[in-house]
Amino acid sequence: MKVILTEDLRGTGKKGEVVEVKDGYGRNFLIPKGQALPAFEGNIKRIEHVVKSIANKRMRELKTAEEIKTRLEEVTLHVKKKVGLDGKLFGSVTHKEIAEEIKRVLGMDVDKKHVKIDEPIKMIGAYTVEVHLGQGVNAAVKIEVEEHE
Repeated sequence: MKVILTEDLRGTGKKGEVVEVKDGYGRNFLIPKGQALPAFEGNIKRIEHVVKSIANKRMRELKTAEEIKTRLEEVTLHVKKKVGLDGKLFGSVTHKEIAEEIKRVLGMDVDKKHVKIDEPIKMIGAYTVEVHLGQGVNAAVKIEVEEHE
């Protein structure tokens, strides 16, 4: 019996694939649990349409992420902090402050969890942090930490 899988099944196949399974397994287990659909012409066309729309959505998201990456890498963010002796900051520059600065300068919402700082920023100067934008796209954002008057 041929079925179209509606979810990934270990040992059987991936979502959207048309696979050959034993009649009893398909009729008594996969189809009643909603893990597969019978491989009729209409179902095959419907699944192909869903797979195509998912691929188109991923392409749009990738294109958007690339555009955001370009905009982020063009600017330098200026973070102002209180400074003590020898250019040391009181505290450090946080993920939240970087995300807020991106929103203030570019008007884009970036989740603070997507900002990756290799080591704590505790001195005045220029730094580069990585921002994960999804779809495997990462932007290297330049940050200038300055003294707050």
